[in-house]
Amino acid sequence: MDVIRLLGIRDTSLSVDEVLGAVEDHAAGGTAVFVGTVREQDGGRPVTLLSYSAHPSAEEHLRRVAEKVAADHQATALAAVHRVGDLRLGEIAVVVAAACPHRGEAFEACRRLIDDLKHEVPIWKHQVFADGDAEWVGACD
Repeated sequence: MDVIRLLGIRDTSLSVDEVLGAVEDHAAGGTAVFVGTVREQDGGRPVTLLSYSAHPSAEEHLRRVAEKVAADHQATALAAVHRVGDLRLGEIAVVVAAACPHRGEAFEACRRLIDDLKHEVPIWKHQVFADGDAEWVGACD
């Protein structure tokens, strides 16, 4: 079975249960999950609106990131999904998971998956602040 079990860029709500189910593996002794949610402040400034946009090639970039993580870590299963569109406070923006033979490997693979996703996948965040100011950010936080 392929190590990369689930990847996606979606304009619908994300499910932590779906991602956990995708990485379920009897060879894994540890599974690590990261869930990124929309927070009410950024840099101490209240956020009133947040929207994610993705380049059409974002899923291809996400696959390459996952392939690199799979090659560099002893993962038995990986999954990553990211939301696009308008999100409200508290909504899930991204979920990544890594299952590995041991917990330390799972933590490392999960952290690498979210960090590389953030830096290499063309997803942009547009946030509007309560004072009317707005900014674009290169990828998810």
